[in-house]
Amino acid sequence: MALIRLTERPNFRNPWAEFERIRRGLDELSQNLASEGTTQMHATVYPPLMMYENKDSLTLKAELPGIRVEDLEVSIEGETLTLQGKRDPQQEEENISYHRREIKTGNFSRAIALPAKVDLDNISAKLVDGILTLTLSKREETKPRQINITTEH
Repeated sequence: MALIRLTERPNFRNPWAEFERIRRGLDELSQNLASEGTTQMHATVYPPLMMYENKDSLTLKAELPGIRVEDLEVSIEGETLTLQGKRDPQQEEENISYHRREIKTGNFSRAIALPAKVDLDNISAKLVDGILTLTLSKREETKPRQINITTEH
């Protein structure tokens, strides 16, 4: 029988986790209201992202169309990763009237609670075709370990 050691987590409560829970609840509420009403309502969280992990690393992908590398900042403090940046407005033509204006401009910031401790010296970040890909290696102590069991006869 193999025993796998689970990582011991401190009793530290991530302050951003509660904000993320509230955001998910508001997203769900707005989707329910939109499905009942005649007009579409969309809760937007920018940038949209996905995060997944394997035994060695966490990977985060964020959609950032139109964002330049020099206008983007990624930082980690404790177990919270923060994406910040800005999207500059397009040059506007004179004497035009918009029918739709859905492309947001300005500053944005998004904080994400990391599910595992990461090695701050082993992080890679790429921005290709408007998709930011962060690969964060897990610390050795957070990786699962196999423990061999012996028997005495």
